[in-house]
Amino acid sequence: MPSKRGDAALVALTRTANHSVLWISAAAVLALAGGEHGRRAAVRGLAALGMASAVSNGPLKFVFRHERPTRRPLLISAHSTYSFPSGHSASAFAFATAASAEFPAVAPVLVPLAAAVAYSRVHVGVHRVKDVVAGSAIGIVCAAVAFSVLYERRKESRPPSPADGGQVPA
Repeated sequence: MPSKRGDAALVALTRTANHSVLWISAAAVLALAGGEHGRRAAVRGLAALGMASAVSNGPLKFVFRHERPTRRPLLISAHSTYSFPSGHSASAFAFATAASAEFPAVAPVLVPLAAAVAYSRVHVGVHRVKDVVAGSAIGIVCAAVAFSVLYERRKESRPPSPADGGQVPA
């Protein structure tokens, strides 16, 4: 039997993740308090989140066209979009994975928080487990892409070092 307090906490969590407010706030904290690693983690996390959100909430929902669960009572009102894949889960895991790859010290906070957001979507009744598993996987893939693209850009923009076989300016 679900508890009222547990329901309220998961409703609050899922609502905080609406429009990526939770992840944008986390990026701000990382950028302000995390030094250079925190700023890079925030940028990578937001880049991955943007990619995951665009992919999951755009073409994939309309390709699959899965209706939302019909479980009653819902703890929140369901969006009018399709349920598969979960955009909240994709955004959560994209941000958490990319930011944690850049700044591993934040992983013990961000990864469980992303998992809690994904679980909250099932708990409140607006997604099925397969929706959040697919969304989470999409988020992880988008994080890997964003991380590698931004890593390559950073590598190309720095001056060559003797270790790279390049000349160091005098």
